[in-house]
Amino acid sequence: MIAACHHISKGYPEGQVLSDITFHLEKGDKAAIVGINGAGKTTLLRIMTGETQPDEGSVSYARDCRWGYFAQNQDLDSDATIYEELEKVKQPIIDLERQIAEDEKRMASLRGEALNALMTEYTSLLHRYELEEGYAYKGEILGVLRGLGFTDEDRDKKISTLSGGLKTRVALGRLLLSKPDLLMLDEPTNHLDIRSIRWLENYLLNYRGTVLIVSHDRFFLDRTVRKIIELENTHCTLFNGNYTDYARQKQALREQQQRAYLNSQAQIRHQEEVIEKLRRFNREKSIRRAESREKMLSRLEPAAKPVQIRDDMHLVFTPCIRSGREVLTVEGLAKSYGDNHLFSDLSFHIRRGEHVALIGDNGTGKTTILKILGDLVSPDDGVIRLGTNVHIGYYDQEQQVLNDENTVFEEISDDFPAMNNTEIRSLLAAFLFTGEEVFKRVGDLSGGEKGRLSLAKLMLSKANFLILDEPTNHLDIISREILENALNSYEGTVLCVSHDRYFINHTASRILRLKDHKLESFHGNNSDAVPDKFLGNYDYYLEKTAEAEEAAQREASRTVFTAGEADRKASADVPQKAGGSQGQQDYKAFKEEQARRRKAENALKRTEDAIAAMEEEIAALEAEMVRPEVSVDVPRLTALADEKAAREDELALLYEKWEAAEAELQE
Repeated sequence: MIAACHHISKGYPEGQVLSDITFHLEKGDKAAIVGINGAGKTTLLRIMTGETQPDEGSVSYARDCRWGYFAQNQDLDSDATIYEELEKVKQPIIDLERQIAEDEKRMASLRGEALNALMTEYTSLLHRYELEEGYAYKGEILGVLRGLGFTDEDRDKKISTLSGGLKTRVALGRLLLSKPDLLMLDEPTNHLDIRSIRWLENYLLNYRGTVLIVSHDRFFLDRTVRKIIELENTHCTLFNGNYTDYARQKQALREQQQRAYLNSQAQIRHQEEVIEKLRRFNREKSIRRAESREKMLSRLEPAAKPVQIRDDMHLVFTPCIRSGREVLTVEGLAKSYGDNHLFSDLSFHIRRGEHVALIGDNGTGKTTILKILGDLVSPDDGVIRLGTNVHIGYYDQEQQVLNDENTVFEEISDDFPAMNNTEIRSLLAAFLFTGEEVFKRVGDLSGGEKGRLSLAKLMLSKANFLILDEPTNHLDIISREILENALNSYEGTVLCVSHDRYFINHTASRILRLKDHKLESFHGNNSDAVPDKFLGNYDYYLEKTAEAEEAAQREASRTVFTAGEADRKASADVPQKAGGSQGQQDYKAFKEEQARRRKAENALKRTEDAIAAMEEEIAALEAEMVRPEVSVDVPRLTALADEKAAREDELALLYEKWEAAEAELQE
């Protein structure tokens, strides 16, 4: 065991965040903490680092365990360059290197025992230097720099001149180079482009220590982790596998809990109905049976109703009007900022219904292209033509379209004055702003809350051409899935910039890659028609780029048809045949079940009719026994009493038969 949380609980005035959180991490584990925004993921990491104290519980680490923590936002205050800042992590190796160099200089002036002693020390230093990979540390620093998206020219830039995002990347690089036994990362992909995220995935896959990640990047989690710690409703649940495995297990668990709850409720209703029917029979034995069942029912513990911890955001994009077939045509677009040349001679077009993802490394100008199309930035050159009836809706990742001084309510009412108070309240509730939250200042909202507010305004715009700049930033996984579903149901056109590969994979029909100041297009359909969904998604892009890189090898080794492919093709037919057989089996089972149900219904009906008839016979015997002439005829009265007792015994058997038939029908 490398680390463990023991019964951690934490609450704040606004509510409980964590309750009885218990789990442990083994050496080499790659684990993730998942949950909606506000579930307590960052709080749990801060408790593990000692930055926040729990109300109850404790955290323990293995002896001599070194842990490192990467927070979401880093504010490095340093006069060093990027390279110098990363080099500080390797200071013990640099000190060794300096000492080795000094020993080498001293060797020329020493003789005899002094030289022998120095040689012993020198050999020991060289051994330590080798064990600590001293010969490779400079290459390691450069590899981390390049992996995180810094160029060789960036290495001499001062930390003090960097943006917040670049400082965060430097902090991540510094932590990775320190190689702690336990690496705790809070949203490490937030400021990385796709290439850097892929590099980080490979780095973590080969990392020898233990890794604990908080992230909403599902593609990233799929590739890096093998254990999921879910925080839901203040409690935690452990799942083995990556994110896809977790999602599948979670769905099955929810369905199982829902079935157990519904079955429990059905059983309770069934028992209540039986009790009611037994009481309606109004016989002494039936009443005793009803009372017995009531006692059993009072002792029955019903299955708990699955807890819904939040109402899902309600998001539907509906175009106000259908646009023309040609939505956007761009020719010869160019933009530079001083000596920073972003792109030139960019030409592309987008047609109605296409969902296009624009990808590329940080700093290549993707956001600038969107701002030019949204008329927020002027191009240096080029022509932009919008098609007929095109109405643009723009989502800004920096949320500059929001007024920080407005309340949430005012942000909607100012831009959509035709809406009344009730309509605005209902809309905001659909985006999880309820009660007094609608009067919070926009400037005081979290990143996720601002994202939801921007999506609400985007939905109200009823645009038929959505331009989205990093729309999944700050959204939790549930909100991302809701956005994906909304876009997949959207009949308009989409152009988005995103580093969320899972999001791209599920929403894009075409990929545009901005590289070396030019655009490359990856399309799943060479015809002029709008492609089907997912034909040109991120998986398709990866496939085509891999094909381009391996074209020469593929050409040399290409064969017409391999035996392996024939086997795979043959095996692909098996499920289809098996599926037909399974369908026949399912139909047969269905018909048998129908026959069983009809038989049970008929048996129940016959038993109820027999009970009614038997009760009529008993009632007739009782009426006969109270007649004056019978009451004085002892032999006759005795015979009637014996017959009545026999009928009551038969009635008791009928009750049992009825309960069995009722239970079989319920089953």
